[in-house]
Parts: sequence; structure tokens; C-alpha cells
Amino acid sequence: MRVDKYMWHVRLFKTRAIASEACRKNQIQVNGMEVKASREVKIGDKLKIRKNQIYYEFIILGIPKSRIGAKLVEENIKNITSAEEMEKMEMMRLSKTQYVNAYREGRPTKKDRREIEGYTTTNWDDFFSDDIDDDNTDTAYNNNIDSFFDSQEDDEENDEDFL
Repeated sequence: MRVDKYMWHVRLFKTRAIASEACRKNQIQVNGMEVKASREVKIGDKLKIRKNQIYYEFIILGIPKSRIGAKLVEENIKNITSAEEMEKMEMMRLSKTQYVNAYREGRPTKKDRREIEGYTTTNWDDFFSDDIDDDNTDTAYNNNIDSFFDSQEDDEENDEDFL
């Protein structure tokens, strides 16, 4: 069976196209040699796959006729990845988790945002004092408007005299 097809059958890759692409990028080795996607594999061959900067190693125990379920994978392939690589994988997983948690702690959630708005928004009714007399301000405003229009009329009279 072709190596790309085999890796897809035993669920090492999500699609056969991704498995073929990994072969083109020289990320797949069979018995220590980089291979093309069309390379035939047999029982007992040793696969070495580079995924996410980690080298996984497998021994082929069986060749399925079609894609198998996740529970049957262990019957067809054995993971012999070194402890070093597994530690590297664990370190990468932890570093991603810390980064993601730091990101989540730094950005407020919708609930946090609403609580923050509760502290920062101002109630405008409390902001203005009740001591201001609304009638006096309205009168002053109206007086200013009237004086503005009076001055406009005076300017028009002066313009007529000038001409």
C-alpha cells in the first residue's frame, strides 16, 4: 500500500492530500529514508513522521484495507516515539496553554466589561447640581438671543446709511 494512503488509513493525517504534502516536504521517512507518496510500505517497516516540530516514530503491524476507526489504530501501528520527543511535545503543549491563559486573563470578558462600565459611566443627573435655577438660565439665554438680533438690525441700518 502507498505510504500516503496508509498514513491516512491509520489516522496519522486527516486527509490523504495532507499526507501526500508531508511526503513532498520530506517530512516522512520509511526505514530511515525520505520517501515519495507513492512508496509502498509493508508490515515491519519503521515510519518516522515530522509533525509540528516533533519526530514521531511508528512500526507497521498491519495494513488495513480501508480507513479504520480510532479504536482499531493500535492493532495496525505501534507508537515507538522516544521519550525526548514526548517531553518536547509536552513542553510545547504547556507553553501554548500558558500563552492562551495569559491572553484570556489580559482581555476582559463581556461580563468584566459591563462591570467596568458600571464603575466608569457617570450618571449625568447626579453630575449637574440641583442648585442651578433653570428659570434664570432660560431668561439669560433668551436675553442673549434678543440682543443678538437687535445688533443685527442696527448693522442693517448702518449699511443703508453707508450706501
